Amino acid sequence: MPLIDTHCHLDVAAFDDDRPAVLARARAAGVSRIVVPGITAEGWQGLLSLCEDEDGLYSALGLHPVFLDQHRPDDLRALETAIARHAPVAVGEIGLDFYLPALDVERQKALFEAQLHIARDAGLPVLLHVRKAHDDTLALLRRTRVTGGICHAFNGSQQQARQYIDLGFKLGFGGMLTYDRSHKLHRLARDLPLEALVLETDAPDMPPASHQGRRNSPEYLPEVLRALARLREEDAADITAQTTANAIELLKLT
Repeated sequence: MPLIDTHCHLDVAAFDDDRPAVLARARAAGVSRIVVPGITAEGWQGLLSLCEDEDGLYSALGLHPVFLDQHRPDDLRALETAIARHAPVAVGEIGLDFYLPALDVERQKALFEAQLHIARDAGLPVLLHVRKAHDDTLALLRRTRVTGGICHAFNGSQQQARQYIDLGFKLGFGGMLTYDRSHKLHRLARDLPLEALVLETDAPDMPPASHQGRRNSPEYLPEVLRALARLREEDAADITAQTTANAIELLKLT
């Protein structure tokens, strides 16, 4: 069964020079479907056009917390309009980032909660960006009760993982799983139920160990798969089948 990259920013400028070649190599590597999350309202149209022009690409639309200063007051209304018009598979990338001290916490929370309400009303799952903010994120999710989603690049505790799973979320694992130093991630990958996991690259960021310091790419997703198979001591084909099924079910991919 082909792989699904559940989080890849294929629309950004880092891929402008060779996007068709990157896509061709990803497909040759067995990555047949890619979810492309939005970051700012300004970038949505290019993202949507890319996903409409290429088979196997699926759009998600959202306002990323790291780009807080780029979001305008009317972007939330624009998000509602774009969802109704273009039917993305999810609302994202949205969330909370308490790692970067320059980002206003209260503004982040207000933006995040507003987007959770939009996702809930649209019946869409969400793609979460969470750094140093899992407890606050979980509290808002319990209050809003969206239709599940993916906690992208999960790096929280076992207890937090179980709370996300209880709320209908999958947990995304990517290139950091391939590093020998990622002991906490390795434990999570071994211990969590496979039914709760999905694969991702977050390209062009977070490359696997074999490409450290270079641009990440969806063609490297099989490296994440192989790392997960080694850690769990399970057959890669079985992991492919389950993680692909998890993504299809959650995001209603065709």
